[in-house]
Amino acid sequence: SCKVAPIPGETKIWQYITLFRNIYLVDSPGVVVDTAGDTETDSVLKGVVRAERLETPEDFVEAILARVKPEHVAAKYGLPAKDGWKSTTDFLETIATNAGRLLKGGEPCIRTAAITVINDFQRGRLPHYVAPPELKEDKKPSQPEISKDVKMMEQDLDAIGEENLKHKDDDGDGVDDDVKTDGKELKETPVLK
Repeated sequence: SCKVAPIPGETKIWQYITLFRNIYLVDSPGVVVDTAGDTETDSVLKGVVRAERLETPEDFVEAILARVKPEHVAAKYGLPAKDGWKSTTDFLETIATNAGRLLKGGEPCIRTAAITVINDFQRGRLPHYVAPPELKEDKKPSQPEISKDVKMMEQDLDAIGEENLKHKDDDGDGVDDDVKTDGKELKETPVLK
């Protein structure tokens, strides 16, 4: 067995797992590419950055709430489905209070609640999906071009291969009479028509 996690930096070296005698599964350190067009929010939500290392993780919770359906969020954290929270801050305060994450004086710790929500999003505990990118409208599937040098011919597809299906049937009983193997005559074989 090997240690794996959906967070960056867990797998540091290649790990080999023997599945069968000569078949191995190789777990290598994964690299999530931070593309040039990504915002800081995109990088956090992709899991490129660990939530614990963010200075203000609460800034990214609003983007998560925009991507995940409210009923999934409510079910995960045990909140009422209708009117569960008024704002992102209210949402984080409710989660911190319910989890018992309080600062001195009984104030809810918004930072740890935000880290919890980000971790749940990155690890797939908050169900969400991303729609595939739209195809460009100017690109349409093209039909293959037929060269002018090629002549079109019609073929009788029913006739193809008939020469391979003809068998010798001398007595007209619908069975090939010449089927023999190793000098021994076999039982009659039906003729394919």
